[in-house]
Amino acid sequence: MTRRLLIVLVNTDPRNPEELGAPFYHAAVAAAMDYQVDVVCTATSGKLMIRGVAETIHVKAGHPMTVYDWIKEAHGHGAKFWACPANLDLFDITESDLIPECQGMMGAATMISDIMDGECRVLTY
Repeated sequence: MTRRLLIVLVNTDPRNPEELGAPFYHAAVAAAMDYQVDVVCTATSGKLMIRGVAETIHVKAGHPMTVYDWIKEAHGHGAKFWACPANLDLFDITESDLIPECQGMMGAATMISDIMDGECRVLTY
C-alpha cells in the first residue's frame, strides 16, 4: 500500500486566494492520517514559499487564518514543503528568503522520478 502523497502546486495562483485552501487542507489531513506528505510549490505558487507572502493572504476575506497559518498547520502534522529551484531565479530570491517550513529545493528531475517510481500518489492543484 502506498503511504506517500505528493502534492504539486503548479496551477494554483496566489492572486486567487480561494484556490489555496484545498491543497493545504488536504496536506494537513493526509499528514494527520500518518501518510508521508510532500508539497512542491512551483511556478506562480512558488511565491507561497517566500517569507511574508502567504502571511498576507486569506483564503476567505475576513477569516482570521492566513494561508501561512494553513501551511504551518499542515507542517505541524508532518507535511514537508519544497520550493522549485527555478523559482529562485524567477523571483530573484535566495533560499534564505524562504519560509522556515520549507525543507529546501525539489527540482523537476526529483519530482518526476518520485512520480514515476510508483511509490506515491499525486494530487495537483
